[in-house]
Amino acid sequence: MFFLPCTIIIFQVGIQECITTRWPLYAYLFGVMFCLLTSSACHLLSCHSEHCAYTMLRLDYTGISTLIVTSFYPLVYYTFMCDPFFRNLYIGFITVFGVAAVLASLVPVFQTPEFRSVRALLFFCMGVSGLVPIIHKLMVFGKEPVAVMTAVYELVMGSFYGLGVVVYAVRVPERWMPGKFDIVGHSHQIFHVLVIAGAYTHFLASLMYMNWREMDGCFVMPLSN
Repeated sequence: MFFLPCTIIIFQVGIQECITTRWPLYAYLFGVMFCLLTSSACHLLSCHSEHCAYTMLRLDYTGISTLIVTSFYPLVYYTFMCDPFFRNLYIGFITVFGVAAVLASLVPVFQTPEFRSVRALLFFCMGVSGLVPIIHKLMVFGKEPVAVMTAVYELVMGSFYGLGVVVYAVRVPERWMPGKFDIVGHSHQIFHVLVIAGAYTHFLASLMYMNWREMDGCFVMPLSN
């Protein structure tokens, strides 16, 4: 089944293999494309009217939340593919967190400049919550080279995203030289470049996760007759 993890079942007469499900990777790719699409639409259409700008900003925040939520899916699903309790716990938690973030962004005051840092902090906290399954992964699979390597990728990804949030919140470099970066080089452009770099880094990690489960799978011993 598409939504069930791959299981390698050991029979007395041999081994039956199945292909690891791809939906966590596809969900992440959808999240990346949806985030970039909503961001592009926001920048393109926000100048139409005040009402349109309000709607586009809501859509932009939804795209950011979608990217963060779906980023968890390959990490959590493939790491804890053989442990349904923690797999479902982590996926359920971040999904609920993402929905809550989208609902919070619908509040009109959330859009005001005074809440710029609050918006950045909300999305930053969503991303940082990913440290919990990563630490859990290292505790359980710390001897697996792929677990360490993917943790390095995730550290790089987090650095890109974290730096992007800081640049977005403090508005550098334009705050140091007003008017010099109105067209090229301002904080929002740097933020988007860092987001793309982080998303690509996580994509590479997701491929490693999937290949890991393709090779190892889950092992279920048959019941004795």
